[in-house]
Amino acid sequence: MAILRMKEINAMDEETLNKKIEELKGELYVEKASIARGGKAINPGRIKELKRTIARILTVINLR
Repeated sequence: MAILRMKEINAMDEETLNKKIEELKGELYVEKASIARGGKAINPGRIKELKRTIARILTVINLR
């Protein structure tokens, strides 16, 4: 899944935002699990971007 920008996030309704949060949390879980198994992160910057995107979405939801 692509990382979402603020313009895209602001254009979505709350139901869609909640679905995106669940998808992003699932992806973050998979990335962290692969590292915890002793594997190597395919893209280490992806974890940081996933966390930031989740935070952006939660911020928009709280502002509404």
